[in-house]
Amino acid sequence: MNCREMLELVDVLAREKNVEKDVVFGVLEIALASAVKRARFPGEDADIVVRVDRQTGEFTAVRRWLVVSDEEGLQEPDRQEMFSDIHDEYPELVPGDYVERPIENVDIDGAGRRFAQDAKQVILQRLRDAEREQILKEFLERQESIVTGVIKRMDKGDAIVEIGRLEARLPRNQMIPRENMRTGDRVRAYVDHVGDTPKGKTVFLSRTSPEFIKKLFELEVPEIEEGIIEIKAAARDPGMRAKIAVVSNDPRVDPIGTCIGMRGSRVSAVTTELSGERIDIVIWNADAAQFVVGALEPAKVRSIVMAEETHAMDVVVDEDNLAIAIGRGGQNVRLASELTGWQINILTEAEASEKREEEVSKIRVEFMQSLDIDEAAADVLIAEGFSSIEEIAYVPEKELFAIDAFDRETIEELRQRARNKLLADAITREENLRKADPEMMKLEGMTNDLANKLVAAGTKTLDDLAELSTDEVVEQTGLDEESAKKLIMAAREHWDL
Repeated sequence: MNCREMLELVDVLAREKNVEKDVVFGVLEIALASAVKRARFPGEDADIVVRVDRQTGEFTAVRRWLVVSDEEGLQEPDRQEMFSDIHDEYPELVPGDYVERPIENVDIDGAGRRFAQDAKQVILQRLRDAEREQILKEFLERQESIVTGVIKRMDKGDAIVEIGRLEARLPRNQMIPRENMRTGDRVRAYVDHVGDTPKGKTVFLSRTSPEFIKKLFELEVPEIEEGIIEIKAAARDPGMRAKIAVVSNDPRVDPIGTCIGMRGSRVSAVTTELSGERIDIVIWNADAAQFVVGALEPAKVRSIVMAEETHAMDVVVDEDNLAIAIGRGGQNVRLASELTGWQINILTEAEASEKREEEVSKIRVEFMQSLDIDEAAADVLIAEGFSSIEEIAYVPEKELFAIDAFDRETIEELRQRARNKLLADAITREENLRKADPEMMKLEGMTNDLANKLVAAGTKTLDDLAELSTDEVVEQTGLDEESAKKLIMAAREHWDL
């Protein structure tokens, strides 16, 4: 490949790939630099720069070294020179500049066919990469949420979907279960994200994302696009069942009826696209309790107890509504929890009563031990609505003085005992935190409260925590099993280092 052939190659590639000549020249310079490096410096990590004359096709090649300060030292000997070593020869250079030394031009014709083929291969590969990046850029600029394409091939269970000139990947775990996809099938999917693959950045699609069902309803229901109706949340068990929460910004428009459509036409279109996925449409409500009641339909709710600190709700239903509320395999309550963002615990009246009694019993014991009072006095406080030592210590005095069973002197004494207890707990807490291993405190999910409970139970180091069972961590901290398991696994990571 002589200089004339090189210029012709640039012309051909620029026309075929529909890119500027400068882009092709840039790729050509990189390809030639790679070829020169392999030919002249095998086994070295040499930094080679090639410059091609845009008019004649002639090129020059240099090897360069980055000048680094003596304090920094050589980190990459093949690519760096110490400032003190080159200062006499190149007095004008400073750290950060490059030392360049010409390389005798490689005679491409004389180097043989292998050299030319290697250079052409690198050029074509680089241009394919540049073309792919340009296609991806153009696709992303259109900001499409839902796309329709044709499955070009299957790759390790994933579907490679052709969308115009773009190839996107639909992973197996993002397909609706039991979907049988084959080459040539048309498929619609949600644009989930752009991720890195060995071949560069790739668009990843999803048919299981909750966002997919929201976008499908936007296509079927014009009132959503117009802003009259809004989809606030969605939860899915792909291919089986889904729940969406909607609200109308116009009191004259029924959001559920509008999303269902005439004779169910709109919701049926979405269901068909999702392989028969059954869709429950519920009214979104700013009142969390009312939202949960709607999300659990068709089950009838008797009462709800909210726990703001744990973001959980105990929902009480009749015995004959229990199976409906929970759903097959827990599906209904699980989707309702995902939709509302609250942890929902379904209880019967008997279970709720038993749980309330357990909680009252714990509060009674805490009051008796912390305030040094008898059971009758503790029950008086519970009956008046007090559930913690903090409330007794810091509620307005008039609320305590309103308790007829106690005189003023007794109330002031109880208040002082409560404050003394809290102060003692705070001192103990600080002492426990000082005893905690700093490395344990850095674990993801670890808080001062958790650390205090662990140290109080004798768990002070990473190894102590790593050796515990899930049940032991649950007992010591009150965490749920999943959170306890994650904490233990995080503590065990240093064993693999």
